[in-house]
Amino acid sequence: MNPRIGAGKTMSGKPVAKRLVFHIGGYDPITSHVTAQRRFVREIARFQRTWSVKAAVDGSHDTVDQIQWNVTTTGPDWLVETDYRLVRWHDVIEAFGRRSIGSRISVGILAFLDFVLAGTLWRYLLSNWRYALFFLYPLVTFGLLIAAAFLIGVFAFKITGSIPIAAGGGLFGFAAVLAGPWRWLHLGDLFDDWIFSREYIRCGNSEIEQRLDRLAAELVVAASNSAADEILVIGHSLGAVLAVDLLDRALKLDPALGRNKIPVTFLSVGSSILKIGLHPKAMRFRSTVERVAKSRAIFWGDYQALIDVLNFYKSRPMAEMGLSTENEATVRVVKLSRMLDDDIYQRIRFNFFRVHCQFVSGNDKRTSYDYFMLTCGPISAKSQTLAPDGAVSMIADDGGLIANAPLSESELPGNPGAAA
Repeated sequence: MNPRIGAGKTMSGKPVAKRLVFHIGGYDPITSHVTAQRRFVREIARFQRTWSVKAAVDGSHDTVDQIQWNVTTTGPDWLVETDYRLVRWHDVIEAFGRRSIGSRISVGILAFLDFVLAGTLWRYLLSNWRYALFFLYPLVTFGLLIAAAFLIGVFAFKITGSIPIAAGGGLFGFAAVLAGPWRWLHLGDLFDDWIFSREYIRCGNSEIEQRLDRLAAELVVAASNSAADEILVIGHSLGAVLAVDLLDRALKLDPALGRNKIPVTFLSVGSSILKIGLHPKAMRFRSTVERVAKSRAIFWGDYQALIDVLNFYKSRPMAEMGLSTENEATVRVVKLSRMLDDDIYQRIRFNFFRVHCQFVSGNDKRTSYDYFMLTCGPISAKSQTLAPDGAVSMIADDGGLIANAPLSESELPGNPGAAA
């Protein structure tokens, strides 16, 4: 058994007892904010089994901008109270989904052409070809389905020699595409994702901006008055883009954010920051990223995984965007396969969306990345990100803290840049 606190040794550094978390999810029309809350409760049960700890979730409270709940996690010799806030923007996502199919198709194709003609697709290929394939997937799939509908019309013409019947067959095939594969393959949602991304780059989104302004003010007040030991802003997928935007707005309100009282940590997990940042017209966003990165009081950790085609694996975000790398993100490459039991991993490995969501799900095994240990554990998120094995060497088999584990940030090595 590893030595424990109280066994004649002292802990290096002070464990986190209170944490404030702002979580911003990605563009996900399938998982509503209510479903996301249920997933949190379900997945934290896996966290308890894996790390031999206890957790209780209660006190759910809805506001216009977020859903809040309290999480209490305990080990044999520690207790953490987490004020967890899930930022809501599902209303914005739903608004895109309510547009007519004709509008979604036409504007979606325009958005794809924008990214292609602007040279963004080429930049995706240079940065991460897997993400480029993900970009092409909805457009190519839709094109193949339309081609199939056209071939139905051609086939009908060859059989009947009637142009009206051929046209009817083609229209029937097109209607079948919209009634079936368009919905089954979530092509409409993928089109909406790119429509939103183009809009965000070109002109912003007023609803999102107003919400981020209010949350930024709340974040600044919390940084000055909260009893938390750590404020964690975590963005998953496209939510990482909005998280950067949130932190930039908070820094404009308080340039000393994170320096005075409560440390602020930013984690981008399975991030789509480069999805936006590599577009030539995203000058405003790149400036936003640069301002956040230059704020040395805010630690930025970026988690990436090879099997997740929805993130930019093994990339250095600042360098890829042509920005200064003097204070770049600490990149951690993790293996999702090591987080799960083999049978579960084999079952989900070709479900790209489920794999992508592992970044915000519970683990079956102790590894260097664990969403719930980062958001609800006794070790600061920064310390876990900088430690080679995350919290693994800091938590004993029975869930207790290991004596002399480097919990203090001052005892950890400096920013390693890109770390495997």
